[in-house]
Amino acid sequence: MDRKYAQVIIDSKSSSTDRPYTYIIEPHMVEDIQVGMRVLVPFGRGNRVIKGLVIDIKDSVESNYQLKSIIDTIDGKPLVSKDMLELSFWMAKQYLCSYTDALKTVLPPGDFKEVITYVIKLNNPLPDRGLTCSEKDILELIDEHKGKIELEIIKSTLNNRSVNKDIKKLEDLGLVKSQFEIKTSIEKKYEKYISLRDRTISGDQLLDLVGERSYKQLEIGKYLLTIDEISLRELMNTTNCSLSTVKALERKGIINIYDREIYRNPINKDIKAYNKHKLTDEQKKCLDSILESIDSNTGVDDFLIHGVTGSGKTEIYLQLVEKMIDKGKDTIVLVPEISLTPQTIDRFVGRFGNNVAVLHSKLSYGEKFDEWRKIEEGKVKIVIGARSAIFAPFKNLGLVIIDEEHESTYKSSMNPKYNAIEVAKKRCKQVGAYLVRGSATPSVESYYQCKENNIKLLSLKKRVNQKNLPEIEVIDMREELNNGNNTIFSRALYNSIKKNLIDKKQTILFLNRRGYSTFVSCRKCGYVIKCDDCSISMTYHMTDNLLKCHYCGSTIGPPKTCPVCKSKYIKYFGVGTEKVEEYAKKLFPQAVIKRLDMDTTSRKGSHDLILDKMKNNKIDILIGTQMIAKGLDFKNVTLVGVIAADTTLNLPDYKSSERTFQLITQVAGRAGRGEFGGKVIVQTYNPEHYSIQCAKDYDYIGFYNKEILIREEFAYPPFTNIISIVIYGEDNSLVANKSKEVYNVLIEEIQNNKLDEVLEDMMGPYPAPLEKIKNNYRYLILIKCGENHMDKLREIVKWVCIFNKRKVNFDGIKISIDINPSSIL
Repeated sequence: MDRKYAQVIIDSKSSSTDRPYTYIIEPHMVEDIQVGMRVLVPFGRGNRVIKGLVIDIKDSVESNYQLKSIIDTIDGKPLVSKDMLELSFWMAKQYLCSYTDALKTVLPPGDFKEVITYVIKLNNPLPDRGLTCSEKDILELIDEHKGKIELEIIKSTLNNRSVNKDIKKLEDLGLVKSQFEIKTSIEKKYEKYISLRDRTISGDQLLDLVGERSYKQLEIGKYLLTIDEISLRELMNTTNCSLSTVKALERKGIINIYDREIYRNPINKDIKAYNKHKLTDEQKKCLDSILESIDSNTGVDDFLIHGVTGSGKTEIYLQLVEKMIDKGKDTIVLVPEISLTPQTIDRFVGRFGNNVAVLHSKLSYGEKFDEWRKIEEGKVKIVIGARSAIFAPFKNLGLVIIDEEHESTYKSSMNPKYNAIEVAKKRCKQVGAYLVRGSATPSVESYYQCKENNIKLLSLKKRVNQKNLPEIEVIDMREELNNGNNTIFSRALYNSIKKNLIDKKQTILFLNRRGYSTFVSCRKCGYVIKCDDCSISMTYHMTDNLLKCHYCGSTIGPPKTCPVCKSKYIKYFGVGTEKVEEYAKKLFPQAVIKRLDMDTTSRKGSHDLILDKMKNNKIDILIGTQMIAKGLDFKNVTLVGVIAADTTLNLPDYKSSERTFQLITQVAGRAGRGEFGGKVIVQTYNPEHYSIQCAKDYDYIGFYNKEILIREEFAYPPFTNIISIVIYGEDNSLVANKSKEVYNVLIEEIQNNKLDEVLEDMMGPYPAPLEKIKNNYRYLILIKCGENHMDKLREIVKWVCIFNKRKVNFDGIKISIDINPSSIL
């Protein structure tokens, strides 16, 4: 057999080695090596042995270098599929990230160097044809290791070149299976299991072995004849027997007692059934439209459900998933925040039982890998999770659902800085799957694509309970101040909360700012306490009696005198959720008041605990940040108060108006979802702003028509793309000078490539709006570019900022590149 050649990505963080390397596959390894497997290769002048990943196999190559050979394979089967590898390469090009960073998203959770391939023996009868000597050797070796052994141990013990081939044959015969596990300090969970040693034993033979006087042992033996295996705990509960009785059967050689690894299950086992709902006419029309496209293969594969809050989008998702399961297809369901996941899980597990896995960052290391393995082994058909769940290793993906598709959390802020919606679209195109997005407030970009007929728009204009959307009352806080009310609550909000408590109804108070006071200042000289490492004012947290930086996490004790002028006139300004909580407790001492923000949900399970109490009417007033603004469904909430609608509106960001409209509309949707009507009170100092006026009237179309004109006028997405380049480092003057140098080199390269029109929309370098974060000064370069020049501009930016082909001295600085960032702060 002729040799072949493998393209291998080595595990290295250096940009200089971030490319495929060609290695020879010697003839005896040609049948063993597949794309997606890990291999051992010699690397560098010293031929250091390192691990790499095979990304392509070629019959021939042209090379001016003397090629090295692959030393050995690590896995018996691919760790990642060809489709997922292709997706990672697309991401590396699309988002200007390294191959290594892109591959991390599609590989098993954790460090891919620590993944181990095990070979496990199965309890199936031997084939009629008999086994070869080498196959028998493998089975005997597995038996010596109690039925489970590392592939590496088989190879080193038997020293047989055909090990991978023999294991593949044993897998085809159903005698063994290969399984990935990850080396970790976390202990695996095991449980004792029981099975009969001889499955062919008859009742009479069992009686002879046990003895007719051992009634309980006989009962257990007869019960085991009806099943394959059972956990010891379940057997003792089912047959009401003692451990000594079970042990007696083991001593008589009738049963096997063995350890079975148990998956860690992050899903609550006490989830109630969630029955199928009858659809309204609107829901049915929406569902039928999607199913018609799927069944008749019309070519339409991207849908946006624009449905008001409470219009029943989730029930449509559930019935779509049911159809996919009928077709044998898998589904990924994305939710924007971990905060939404428990409620989504309740509904999907309540409908589909054990067919659901979850993937999100709050899972423990062990839970995450167990869930990944369940998906990879085809043991579930549905995955629910936040952004990273889009990389779930399904082999038969049919549908991706993206709930609350407008949310900025679908865009990653860390390398690779991918957009999960764009990745979902690419993944669906790869395998012929369908993409369904849903939102009461679609992103401007998505709605524009609907208008351009690139996405099919479906509308749900009514709530499923046939109730009207809650009335929104806008309160001008300037008028409140003029009338002598300088408190957090307007008179209207105070009176409405008081009435709600009398009526035994629940209230949600929303403020997208945590902490007690948003800044601390000296009234004499005006000095504001800022973080030493960031150019951001510190927030006072009264519970901990600390000033905290919400960007780097550093804390200091609150000063008693001004650090600059030494005066004692220190004042705490601004309002956060902690202060709202304190004030509400003073006004309504009999009410049960809880707060839901990052400070109260840092411990595992604390988030679910608060939501369960709210769900079970054990909380009267829930105060929170954007965690409570979306997706939550509490039937007894009839009042929502927005404490300050201006917090997002005043940010120096082109999306601030859109975010304000979305937050008000979304949080308003938490009211009146049950049998009772709802009311929303929005407090603001900018009541005339179009985003607030349109939110008041639930007028998405009116908001979109105003916003899209502004975006077009000032050349913002969806009419252009934005590349954000942030140069940062600890020396302010060095960062300023290097950013100018990078800027000038970019201009030269853009001119050399005859992209002069791009230069007209190139801004910077200037200090970023958040000038200093984590002791790093930040300078920003923004480039706007139409789709026609994007590929070329990506190449230029990569050439200058990543590969540094112009040999700029990058010592002391780092560069962060973001394609179409969710924020330009």
